[in-house]
Formats: sequence, C-alpha cells, structure tokens
Amino acid sequence: MIESWMAEVQKTRRALRSNILETVLNEFDSRITGLSHDKRKQKYRQMAENPFRFFRGSAYLFYYDVTKIPFSFHTPDDKPTWIQGDMHVENFGAFQNNEGDIVYDVNDFDEGYMGSYVYDLLRMTVSIALYCEQYGFSDAEERMRVFLDAYYKQLKKFVKGKEDPVTLFYTEENTTGPIRKVLKKLEKRDSARLLERWTVKENGARTFGFSEELAPVTQKEQEKIDAVWSEYIASLDDTDRKKSGFYEIKHIVRKHGSGTASIGLDRYYILIEGKQECTEQLDDLILEMKEVRAPIPAYFMPYNEEFWLKYGHQGERVVTTQKAMHHHDDPLLGYVTIDNRHFYVRERSPYKKRVKPEDIENEKEFDKVLDVFGGIAAKIHARADVDIAHSLLDYHSEEEILNAIGENFDAFSEQLVFMSMAYKERVKQDYVLFCGWLNTKFT
Repeated sequence: MIESWMAEVQKTRRALRSNILETVLNEFDSRITGLSHDKRKQKYRQMAENPFRFFRGSAYLFYYDVTKIPFSFHTPDDKPTWIQGDMHVENFGAFQNNEGDIVYDVNDFDEGYMGSYVYDLLRMTVSIALYCEQYGFSDAEERMRVFLDAYYKQLKKFVKGKEDPVTLFYTEENTTGPIRKVLKKLEKRDSARLLERWTVKENGARTFGFSEELAPVTQKEQEKIDAVWSEYIASLDDTDRKKSGFYEIKHIVRKHGSGTASIGLDRYYILIEGKQECTEQLDDLILEMKEVRAPIPAYFMPYNEEFWLKYGHQGERVVTTQKAMHHHDDPLLGYVTIDNRHFYVRERSPYKKRVKPEDIENEKEFDKVLDVFGGIAAKIHARADVDIAHSLLDYHSEEEILNAIGENFDAFSEQLVFMSMAYKERVKQDYVLFCGWLNTKFT
C-alpha cells in the first residue's frame, strides 16, 4: 500500500513538472519567439544532447524557477546591478579589442538587463556544477567556491581602490593556466585567418564561400539590409565612425548553426570594404548582424520603466550592455531595425576563441580558469554603473553588492553553493522529462 502511494506521489510530481516545462517552452519558443515546429525541433534536438546543453538553451525556465526562491543576499530592488543575464561557463571567451589587445571577457550580451547580481552568480555556479559532471571534474562544490571567492575578492579590490573596473581587463599578463595559453596562441594567429576561412577570391573580388553554415540571402533580404545600412552607420559612436566607404557592403550571407538559444532568430554575415588605403584584399572585415528580442530576465525581474524608456530598441540595449561591460569595446558595434525587428551589428573577431574542456587537464587548471571568470564577473558588474556614461545607475554596484553580502561571505557562498547543487539536480530531472516530452511532441 505504501509503495503504491509513493508511486502515485511521484507520478503526480512528474506530471505537474511536465506541465510547467511544456507551458514555459510553449510560451517562450512558440508564442513569444514564434519558432516554427521544425525550428523548435531543431533547437530541442540540440538541447537534448546532455543536461548542460539543455540548461544553456532554457534560460527562461531557470529564471521562472529561481526568481521564486528566497535568498538572503539580494541588493534592494531600487539598487539593481546591470547583469549579463546568461552567465555560464561557455559565455566567456577571447577576442581583440579596439586597442589591439587580445583579451578574455564575457562575450554574450543578448540577455543584458537590470536585476539582482545573485542571478548572474547563480546561473554561473549551476553551470559549473553541470560542466563538472559533464566533463568529469570532481568536487563541483569546491569549483564553485573558487569562482565565488574570486568574485568577492575582486569586488573588494575595487571598493578599496586597489584596481579600477573601468580600466581592468584580462590578458596573458594577468592570467594563468588554460586561459593564458589560449591568449598566447592567439597572439600568433594571422588576422586574415577568418577571411581565409569564410571567403573566396575570384577575379579580384572577395565574396563569402557558401556552405552548410553560410547560405545565400534572397534578393528581398539583400534589399532590406541595404536600405537600413545608413541607419547602422548612424548608430555608431561618433568617435568610432569612419567615412562611408569603409562600410561599403561587398557581400551578405545568412549564417546557420550558431548557439542553441539563438535558433529561429535571423543572423547574417556581412563583408565590408574596411581600410580603403590598403591595396590588398585582406583589409575586408566580416560583420555579424543578429536579431535580438527582449531579454529573458525582464520577464521575471522587477519592472524598470526608466530602462525600457531608454532602451526600447533591443539592438541598442545589447550594444549598450557590451559597451558598459567591456574596456575598449568593438568600434563596429551598432544596431538597426528591419520590419519592426531589432538587430545588433558587431565585428566577427578573427581572434574569437574560448577555453574548451580538452584544454583543462585537471581540477587545479580548471580553478585557474574559474578564478579569472570570477574576476571578470566582478569587473562587468562593477563597471556598468555610475563609472560609465552609458549607465542608468547613479551608484557603485560593487558597494551595494558588498553591503548585501555583509561580513559573512562564508554564509553567502554556502547558500549559493547549496542552491546550485540542488538546482543542478532539478536540471537533470527536467532533462529526463524534457527528452520524454520531445520524443512525444517532436518526433
């Protein structure tokens, strides 16, 4: 009798959670994003690869859950942090900034919004737990503590004036381990490598080469992008804007095969003229134009009317988030509107690269990576406030965060670690339910 009741309880729990999963997935991927059945199937098949991939592709489910959980260390609602919004292990990477430095930083800003810093940290620590399990690193709790400790120590350095979040950035000079190795390798990379990979030269003209990833655009798509190109140029910072000939479009293709969460959003690669004074064809530049929607955290965070009045254009929001968080940002950052849909534009960096699991030999080396990630997380939170002209915040976020943590960092760390380990198990259980639902609804 007891066993039958237990089975009934478990069945009911699974049924209720399955209903929540289906409702959230339908709301965001169907009603809000408008993905077709085939696009949803494509996205979900990628998410079904493993629990970590499922977690990466379902940020809306994460926020639906965790914003309902009480936490002792939030900043007040009227003192939010400009958060990255989708912080996880694979949203950090290397690139070259406009000063020519090859740096390591966060590299995805599509979900940037105002809210509690806790959600960036929690999404990151859950990802660490899933990453450890996926790739065989032991003691996930200790790995999380390394990240949180680095974050906390870096915030204290900012508050004490030992370092400045406005000027701090991470290069081979102040990193160690796998990240430093990646940065050193990139120093030797030819800046023309990306052009050589994606383009071909025929009869003196350079164009994209077509493949599974790069497909021709329609005449209508070409015309629509051409029509708004002056809008893109006008959106650039005055100090960065060059003569119009620099931005002359030479070829446009549609980009396929990018991130799981971006499936269903239009993305284009655009080849432009670049430095006109160069006689070689290797001065051409590749820009990425990506469609963007309202940030997922906005559906669950307290409403910030001032933010929406200033950043109603979602491309501008993403661009401004990157400018707020990066030192020496991409001078080609801009935004456009096509058919009432919002896009942002950035350079496709020839130095884009991140640390991969095979680059990390053991837990000690992973800790070196997480130590840098913690410093970067602190930097972007502390930088995107009163320190910069773009911000809506009239206070220092690092001070508010440290006030919220108080003197008991150990309690803060343990609460986050405990929540993250519990939510990791939730993700694994959801993954099983998700795969069953997928095989039923998207065969």
